[in-house]
Amino acid sequence: MPSDPMSREKNERPLEVDVAFDAVVVGAGFAGMYMLHCLRGLGLSARVYEAGGGVGGTWYWNRYPGARCDVESMQYSYSFSEELDQEWSWSEKYSPQPEILDYANHVADRFDLRRDIRFDTKVTAATFDDAARRWIVETDRGDRVTAQFCIMAVGCLSAANLPPFAGMADFRGPIYHTGHWPHEGVDFTGLEVGVIGTGSSAIQSIPVIAQQAASLTVFQRTPNYSVPAWNDKLDPEYERAIKADYPAFRAKARARPTGFYFEFNTSPALDATPEERERQYAEFWARGGLPFLGAYGDLLFDKAANDTIAEFARDKIRGIVKDPATAALLCPDNVFGCKRLCVDTGYFETYNLPHVTLVDVSTNPIERFTEKGVVTDGVEYAFDAVVCATGFAAMTGSFDRVAITGRDGLTLKEKWRAGPRTYLGLTSAGFPNLFMITGPGSPSVLASMIPAIEQHVDWIADCLGHMRDTGAETIEPTVAHEDNWVAHVNEVAAVSLRSTCSSWYVGANIPGRPRVFMPYIGGFPIYVGKCNEVLSNGFEGFVIDGAREADTRPRVRFTERWRAELDLDVISPAAVAARRVPVV
Repeated sequence: MPSDPMSREKNERPLEVDVAFDAVVVGAGFAGMYMLHCLRGLGLSARVYEAGGGVGGTWYWNRYPGARCDVESMQYSYSFSEELDQEWSWSEKYSPQPEILDYANHVADRFDLRRDIRFDTKVTAATFDDAARRWIVETDRGDRVTAQFCIMAVGCLSAANLPPFAGMADFRGPIYHTGHWPHEGVDFTGLEVGVIGTGSSAIQSIPVIAQQAASLTVFQRTPNYSVPAWNDKLDPEYERAIKADYPAFRAKARARPTGFYFEFNTSPALDATPEERERQYAEFWARGGLPFLGAYGDLLFDKAANDTIAEFARDKIRGIVKDPATAALLCPDNVFGCKRLCVDTGYFETYNLPHVTLVDVSTNPIERFTEKGVVTDGVEYAFDAVVCATGFAAMTGSFDRVAITGRDGLTLKEKWRAGPRTYLGLTSAGFPNLFMITGPGSPSVLASMIPAIEQHVDWIADCLGHMRDTGAETIEPTVAHEDNWVAHVNEVAAVSLRSTCSSWYVGANIPGRPRVFMPYIGGFPIYVGKCNEVLSNGFEGFVIDGAREADTRPRVRFTERWRAELDLDVISPAAVAARRVPVV
């Protein structure tokens, strides 16, 4: 496991008080690191504050057993440096967490990023000073700095959700959350272990924990679909072929709705015979992973078509899990792909092990913890350790943990009380010079995350460069354009079956959260085109204050590489709707 090179400074560095920067970045994951790199390229001074003891964001915190990426390794990396592309090699088809964290540390070292990052430091408040037209940023260490720009690189899945079960303090054993795993690891050998949750982190960790534990009891509220990864060592010939023309491969991936490349069949599922569909699904299942959803073009838009792939997946579960009652519990009855599709290695097979038990808590939820374990439906289950694989407060949870105050005392939390409101997922009216990387209202979690991050950072960098070139003081979206964008995001979401079920896409996993479909589902290239159009039209929909009259045409130093054509062979109904629905 990579070390945390800067964690030793936690009690050593001096506080930063009344220090001025051009920009403050919150978070040193893949978004924060690349943002810092671009800010330096612009010649702007920057400070990055990171709550963890090292870089990597999601991959710094999520060290649970079996954690790995669900996008193939050759596509899950930065694309801004051809030298970086060529010098780094992945060992597996799907990279494990330690290797991704190694990569993050390599990037931090290669580009000398750590000298501008302060680790073990949580940003607690960011307040816009109307008179000075600057942000005041405060941390839990006592830092208080100012900046013209505040950039939130806090991640979409970084605010761990630990349900407040009654009696947790009474439990005598350790309680772990997959999103805040001990860096030294956990040895479950010979222990009686309980796992709460059956989402992605549970599906990855349960098979590994089961290999160690004396007994494993899994508490399931809602079953999830999962497709085998068929992970293996990375084929050197495949790697060489991609590296021979990496930029072309990247461009081809960006033109796809998901922002990453895989074989995609645009034909409607119901146009095929049942026998043809069975063969097609079997072929795509054998390939494994998220590309399974590419078997037909209408699976996320036609319920009858979706029923065919859902039943295929349920048949797979019933064919793997030997006990019919357990298999029935593991079979979802909702839309296939409506929730984030999981990718696994031996997940369903794990329930065939004699020491693994599945407990349904859908109708009788967990009541409480006791000294010995967990009680549900009047039954006490005794454990030595409990793992909460209970997910995250997705998309907006990390923003909620910072007291962000804009113009006239308006807080972001209050503004977003009924659901997040942004323009392009990048900015929010009432909060000048505040930028969000992969914020709600952008493709974010519905695209490959690193390309989504890079596209946002490049757009922000060109925006900041334009403001510097023109002497502008503030930039802020108009309420009308923000309202139109929110309406557009909602209208496009309505086309997809993904908006029809209770998932973390709509905040359904957190009690009391408004049910709003948060990511933009119109497709990555459609979204990129809209961002490019806004920039090319002189930041249409924004009010820029203080700029000189001359030199108002924006340069596209960073965003030039995002001007790719849409792959019309794989355009989805949501993308069609996105092109037809007017934004302004």
